[in-house]
Amino acid sequence: MKFTIIVLDSVGAGELPDAQAFGDVGSHTLNHTLKASGVELPNLAALGLGQVPTLELATPAPAQASGSFGRLKEVSPGKDTSTGHWEFMGVQLEHAFQIFPNGFPSAVMNQFTAATGTGYLCNKPYSGTEVIKDYGPEHLKTGDPIVYTSGDSVFQIAAHLDKVPIETLYAWCQAAREILQGEYAVARVIARPFRGEYPFERAGELRRDFSLTPPRTVLDALKDAGKDVIGIGKIPDIYDHQGFTEEHHTDDNADGIRKTVARMHQDFDGLVFTNLVDFDSKYGHRRDPHGYAQALGAFDDALPQLLAEVPADGCLLLISDHGNDPTWPGTDHTREHGLLLAYRPTGKGAGVHLGDRQTFADIGATVAEALNVKWDGPGESFWNLIQ
Repeated sequence: MKFTIIVLDSVGAGELPDAQAFGDVGSHTLNHTLKASGVELPNLAALGLGQVPTLELATPAPAQASGSFGRLKEVSPGKDTSTGHWEFMGVQLEHAFQIFPNGFPSAVMNQFTAATGTGYLCNKPYSGTEVIKDYGPEHLKTGDPIVYTSGDSVFQIAAHLDKVPIETLYAWCQAAREILQGEYAVARVIARPFRGEYPFERAGELRRDFSLTPPRTVLDALKDAGKDVIGIGKIPDIYDHQGFTEEHHTDDNADGIRKTVARMHQDFDGLVFTNLVDFDSKYGHRRDPHGYAQALGAFDDALPQLLAEVPADGCLLLISDHGNDPTWPGTDHTREHGLLLAYRPTGKGAGVHLGDRQTFADIGATVAEALNVKWDGPGESFWNLIQ
């Protein structure tokens, strides 16, 4: 059986009940983006987007959706990529990944400089585009990497490709990953290469994430059962490459969609799991609602291609891992429901309201049941509602 999941990274569907604890009461990535831009999403609307609770589309939703629809509640205490994706596949965190709002302590940075043989610049929370503007010229003079973090549990290292070979940047990240364990553990160490003349350009296609290794997930269960588990985009990085039989890097959303369509068209028995990151990295964090809307429109235009590749006994899920309201103050993610849309070409599940699922882990439980793989971890499958 062919099962495909596409994560529309950060396309949140309205504040979660505990949004107040995160300073995100009133956030709604989809509604605020659509209101600011006026973009119409006819294919997503036909699939069921207009019936998702709290969603307000520019045009009326069709009376009968072709797919199933709902929202996902996150029980893990966080609003970052790793927290959301791990919970999708059955890992519910009791404690949030650690963040460093004042930068990383000397105990970390002294080990980092000893391991890399360099100094460092910045070491505080910063916008990824602004940090290379502000510290890029000094980096080019000294060769010292730019270290920064954010509201997420990340240690990010930026370096110019003319100054630091990409292999060296990756080696620095691996050294940081080994340091950032235990009391200083962060979810991800991220390589952030950039190029060109001031104000510089991020080389997003060379980004690489070095994740903590998650506990056993649904992905491991699928692989152990002999299923194909195909990661596209940054998905394998998020799970530290655990549980995959095949991995495909992507440059941007368009490349991710092309590679997903191509892989869906080929034979496999198991899961294709894709993340489309541009919504988040290019537009959410940069608080660009019009760019965000254009990216949603481009995905909407491509949706018929994706739907056409779902076989009669297959399934496509469109989900999101958190919000990143481009109209919200600051530059961080927002604590929101995940989007949930499901499509089966035989019409099974058409128009079914899947409700507000009580955990992101319902995604992994559903995949496991659909593929007839045993999973005893968290999550309640909704496969019976759409099979």
